[in-house]
Amino acid sequence: MKYQETIKGILENIGGETNIESVTHCMTRLRFALKDDSRANMEGMKKVKGVVSCVNKSGQFQVVIGTHVNEVYDELLNTVHIKSEGSAASGKKEKRSLFAMLCDTMSGIVMPMIGPLAASGMIKAVLTICVQFGLMNDASQTYQIFYMVADGVFYFMPFFLAFSAGKKFKCNPYLSLVFAAMLVNPTYIEMRSAGEPVSLLGLPVTLASYTSSVVPIILIVYFQSFVERFVTKFTPKAIKAFFVPLVVTLVTVPVGFVVLGPLGNIVGTYLAAFFTFLDTKINWLVPMLMGGLCPLLVMTGMHYAIGSAQTVQRATMGYATIMAPGMVCSNMAQCAATFGVAVKTKKPEIKSLASTVGVTALCGITEPTLYGIGMKYKRPLYSAMAAGAIGGLYAGIMGVKQWAYGTSTIFALPVYIGEDNSFLHICIAVAISMVLAFVFSFISFKDPKDEDTVPEKAAALEDAPAGSALNKKTEIYSPVNGKIIDLAEVNDDAFRTGALGKGCAVIPENGEFCAPADGKVAAVFETGHAVGMVTDDGVEILIHIGLDTVKLEGKYFTAHVKSGDTVKKGDLLISVDIDAIKAEGYDMTTPVVVTNSKDYLDVVETSETNAQCGDLLLTTIK
Repeated sequence: MKYQETIKGILENIGGETNIESVTHCMTRLRFALKDDSRANMEGMKKVKGVVSCVNKSGQFQVVIGTHVNEVYDELLNTVHIKSEGSAASGKKEKRSLFAMLCDTMSGIVMPMIGPLAASGMIKAVLTICVQFGLMNDASQTYQIFYMVADGVFYFMPFFLAFSAGKKFKCNPYLSLVFAAMLVNPTYIEMRSAGEPVSLLGLPVTLASYTSSVVPIILIVYFQSFVERFVTKFTPKAIKAFFVPLVVTLVTVPVGFVVLGPLGNIVGTYLAAFFTFLDTKINWLVPMLMGGLCPLLVMTGMHYAIGSAQTVQRATMGYATIMAPGMVCSNMAQCAATFGVAVKTKKPEIKSLASTVGVTALCGITEPTLYGIGMKYKRPLYSAMAAGAIGGLYAGIMGVKQWAYGTSTIFALPVYIGEDNSFLHICIAVAISMVLAFVFSFISFKDPKDEDTVPEKAAALEDAPAGSALNKKTEIYSPVNGKIIDLAEVNDDAFRTGALGKGCAVIPENGEFCAPADGKVAAVFETGHAVGMVTDDGVEILIHIGLDTVKLEGKYFTAHVKSGDTVKKGDLLISVDIDAIKAEGYDMTTPVVVTNSKDYLDVVETSETNAQCGDLLLTTIK
């Protein structure tokens, strides 16, 4: 066990396994809910090998591990019998809707493969553009090879999802791959193509298409996790290695083929019949429903069945209305909603991802957008669904028809040129969808809290042993004597929201403000109310003495250093007449923040409530 020593030390200093109510983790911290906080040893915990720091706040005992916290967390759960919580956002369990939980689960499973999905989508996008502008022939071998590589990620998606779902549901991910293989095995595909009835143990098998599917394999692996845990519990250790996989396979295969796999296809078949009925009776309603529900249909694979109904319509009527107009509105709405996120967000990692997958969605490849942005952050998905529905409604009212087969992308709109004005109206419908989706998403999107967002650069790091250089830390000390409070309690939006960086604040007891670390003075404001410095390790610190004290224009402040000065921890920076400032009605709360917090994995506040000048206040982790 890689982290056995670390876990042993954590358990010893947290009051033992019996003192743990539940545990979860965020990007760098293990977050424990303890039965009795007094049994935890803060100082002892800080000395444990592999532990960077610890803090007890917000109802949680937080142990800072670093980038490999998920590995320590998994090993901890395998070592002891404690309850894990699904959310690391707070100590309180948040009530969420079934749809929200479904989105979180789906996003958690698909997120690890967003990189390959986005890359493959971009390759398809480039190929589509090259063909549209005559730079490449889609019959050329170059096109076909690159398309084959790009399409492989989508075609064999059940494999990627099986492994990811196996880890998510804490079952054997390699056994999960067996069930993915059965869904896309050439023998099964031949059975499906033959069209003859197939049975398994006397039960009929619905011959659905599972290539590029998402939900079927996730349902199967979810079922596998229950069977695996049950069989493992009652199997002797001597035969577990082969007996558990054997029984799990024998049980899961028939359930997967007969019940779970075909579920989406069966529902989709009925849904296709419903859409066909509506298209006959209320034709304007169908594009609206498709425009709004298309992301969910794609997620469950039901769009294949509806596509079959549209194929029949095209063969008999010469045009398509059931799926195409609504789907192109939906795809372009998802694209625009994602660009809305890219413009609104202040987080570089989200901006980079949203910009990339937004381009792929523009070319009709919406899976990266759906799983990387839409389902992860919810509001962009809701925005796209609402805008897609409105655009689809316009297309339905105007009787838009797709006169030739084409993909659901803005570059394929010429397929709507035909015997009527469908081309003009589909252009208007797509414009409505994109404008509204962008506006809805831009207005509604909110950046997640830092601790709930894992930057791509951190996710891409290789697993590192405890105590490695990846967890380099810099300690920042209190510049003044006083009471320590959270930034959230500071009566100033710029500091309270963390816009200026992470940190904490001190309510000073005296008027001498000293250097919180060794480094260089970067700036001393002319009014003397604030000083910025850079530590020898590159941590940028802002000490803002009082709130709105800039209005005093330097009155009562005396600077003892100037920009460019080299200082040591404890050197006097600023002297202040606190009593005089308070007498004029100013709040002396002094925020101490790391202004380049984005360069660090975490900024950990001390657990103490009071500090003397020179006491540990913050710890940055890089």
